[in-house]
Amino acid sequence: MQPQFEVADVLQKVGSKIESYGLNTWQLRTLFAIKKCRTAELGGHIDACDGCGNLSISYNSCRNRHCPKCQGKNREDWIQARETELLPVPYFHVVFTLPDSINALAIHSPKLVYDTLFEATWETLQQFGKAKEMQMGMIAVLHTWGQQLSLHPHLHCIVPGGGVNKDAQWKNSRTDGKFLFPVKALSKVFRAKYCAKLKAKEPIQYEQIRQDLWKKSWVVFAKKPFGSPKSVVEYLGRYTHKIAISNHRIKSIDEQNVTFEYKDYRMAGVKKLMTLTHQEFIRRFSLHILPKRFVKIRHYGFLSSTWKRVKLKLLQEKLQVKVIERAEKKPFLPKCPCCKTGNLHRIAVFDQRGPPAWYLGGSQNSISCES
Repeated sequence: MQPQFEVADVLQKVGSKIESYGLNTWQLRTLFAIKKCRTAELGGHIDACDGCGNLSISYNSCRNRHCPKCQGKNREDWIQARETELLPVPYFHVVFTLPDSINALAIHSPKLVYDTLFEATWETLQQFGKAKEMQMGMIAVLHTWGQQLSLHPHLHCIVPGGGVNKDAQWKNSRTDGKFLFPVKALSKVFRAKYCAKLKAKEPIQYEQIRQDLWKKSWVVFAKKPFGSPKSVVEYLGRYTHKIAISNHRIKSIDEQNVTFEYKDYRMAGVKKLMTLTHQEFIRRFSLHILPKRFVKIRHYGFLSSTWKRVKLKLLQEKLQVKVIERAEKKPFLPKCPCCKTGNLHRIAVFDQRGPPAWYLGGSQNSISCES
């Protein structure tokens, strides 16, 4: 079902006032793109159904990675690509979280904070892997938000439960496959590595927050292994192209406020409602607009691009994996909204000036949905 309210609706309500909210130019560009998504401002195309013959207009997407309406196709493509890389081994979902004392620095230097998060996480896993004389692998996805749109930087990592030894043979981290590494030990090493890197990169900022960084235990959470390798990719697919808030969570928008749904994990995930002013909602949403060209999904170890070219295929052969060939991309043909069975084919495109005269002249009604 189509959501009743959208982030774009809030942006429409705010209008030009958004330029006084103190956002940077990249955040403003992103928000303007979301506001225009699937509207006449981006132009569009005319589709014809190969079943009932109905003609319909579709407006172009903004394709911005922060847009709630533009992630579905990207997610499906990503999932298909990862299915060709699976191994018949246990996989774990591990989450590395930064403490809230880093938030102020993350607002002013997001690339520094998030790059360091990726680096410290991978080096932590590498250290534990080297202790068992094996090369680890990891897929990591950055999320920066909590349920209330507050800043909450953390990495969702899919980690195979083992690695490749010096003889290029697979080796489990534990024989029973039910355990990766002790999370308390992971937390301590992760904190030490992150702080050391931050001190080297930004010594002044590090000294300002050093006590706060060290007085708390850092959180690393590891879930039980997945039921099957394929379920890993389907599970991670939920996280790869998520954005700070989906349109379905927005429950109402009036002239001053936005009300949205969130899960309160302090009360076992009970769903509650939060109301914010337009300005505060946009401020919180903008906290999660990543820097330009920042890579939010990264692959490491034997899951990195250099390994995947040759070595991963050899490892799959050794483990007797029936490799799934990546399916050839087929043109996406959406279903007709009229008859629900036919496919839509593009027959004309137009820019922001609108549909061509022949369409506006009434030919779109030559075959109606009711006939």
